[in-house]
Amino acid sequence: MSPIKNIRLFLSIFVVGTFSSLAHADQVNVAVAANFVAPMKKISHDFERETGHQLRISTGSTGSFYAQIKNGAPFHVLLAADDETPLKIENEGLGVTGSRFTYAIGKLILWSKQTNFVDSKGEILKSNQFDRLAIANPKIAPYGLAAMEVLERLNLQVALKPKLVQGESIAQAYQFVATQNAQLGFVALSQVIADGKISEGSAWIITATMYSPIRQDAVLLNKGKDNVAAAALLTYLRGEKARATIRSFGYEL
Repeated sequence: MSPIKNIRLFLSIFVVGTFSSLAHADQVNVAVAANFVAPMKKISHDFERETGHQLRISTGSTGSFYAQIKNGAPFHVLLAADDETPLKIENEGLGVTGSRFTYAIGKLILWSKQTNFVDSKGEILKSNQFDRLAIANPKIAPYGLAAMEVLERLNLQVALKPKLVQGESIAQAYQFVATQNAQLGFVALSQVIADGKISEGSAWIITATMYSPIRQDAVLLNKGKDNVAAAALLTYLRGEKARATIRSFGYEL
C-alpha cells in the first residue's frame, strides 16, 4: 500500500474513532467535599482529556450535600468528607449498594497566613495572642468535627468558644484565615500544600491520633447508576494516576 493510502486509512480510522468516542461521551455531575476541590480540579482535567467525558463539579459541605441529595438534587456521584454520610445514603436507598469506597484519608492542620505565628506543636492555642479561631461547622462538616475533637483533647473547648468563627464548610473556614478575618484556623492540609510543603504562612500538622480518622468515601448515587461517565469516574479515582494526584495534596490512601 502506498504511503498516501496509508495516511488516508489512518485518518479515516482516527475520524471514525473520534466520532465513536464522542458518541459514547457523557456528563457526570459530582458533589465534591470542599476540602477536595484542589485535587479534583487536577483529576477532572486528566479524566476529561483521557476519557472524553465531561465532569461538572459542585462544591460544599458534606452535610449540605446530604440534604440536597435527599431533596432530589441531580448529582450522580458524591465525594464526601467522611465515610458515615455515604453509608447513610446507601442505607436509605439513595445510593447504589456496594459502590462505596474510601478515596482519601484527610489531614487536619492549624494554619495561619502569618509566618512564624503557629508553632509546630500548636501551643499558640493556649496563648492569648489571637482574637478569632476559624473552624468549619462541626454539625455538617467532618473537618469541623475533627477540630472540636482536638480542642476537647487539649481541654480548650470552653476557653476558646468565644473566639470561634464558624464557616459552613472547610472552604469558608479557610477563607476566614486566608483573608485574615481570623488569625488562625483549622483547615485541611490539602488547602495549603504545594510541592509537598505548606505554601505560605505557618502551620501545625496535627497528630492523627488527636481526632477520629477522616475517611473520605465516594458513592454512586441512584441518579448516576445508568450514567457511563459516573462509572468511569469512580473507576478512574481508583487508578494509580488519580491516586498519585491525591497523595500529592497531602492525603493518605
